[in-house]
Amino acid sequence: MKNTVLKYGIYGLLFGVIIFTIHLTLGIDNLDYSTNEILGYVSIFLSLSFVFFGIKHYRDHVNNGIITLGKAIAIGVLISSLVGLGIALADFVYTKFIDPSFFSNYEKKLIEQGKADEIIKMTSATAALFMLVLVTIIGFIISLISGLILQRKK
Repeated sequence: MKNTVLKYGIYGLLFGVIIFTIHLTLGIDNLDYSTNEILGYVSIFLSLSFVFFGIKHYRDHVNNGIITLGKAIAIGVLISSLVGLGIALADFVYTKFIDPSFFSNYEKKLIEQGKADEIIKMTSATAALFMLVLVTIIGFIISLISGLILQRKK
């Protein structure tokens, strides 16, 4: 199980870092924040696709075609945690070093749109932690669905 989690988790982590960084770097100046938010979720879901493939690989190549729902969820959540770590890292590096004015610019945009009540004071660290938790929760849901689809008992 460890090898499968590390293999697919690292694939997802690297994919998450790359795609999230690309979308942040290329999209911030060219797209509005709503579109960037949608692209962010697309990046998360694409990165979490490694959960399904990791569970399937474990079932088919490691565990002789058998996997329980509990084992599938465990594998999926561990892979999701690594993916979340990658996306959190990309988010932290972007907001801390590449565009340190991101949060103040976002706050100004919300005020312009009349959404001042939605303003939450964020730092790069809290945003990264939020991304880690968010990706892991979404990953749990994907793990549950994947486990239900892929489970096979003796």
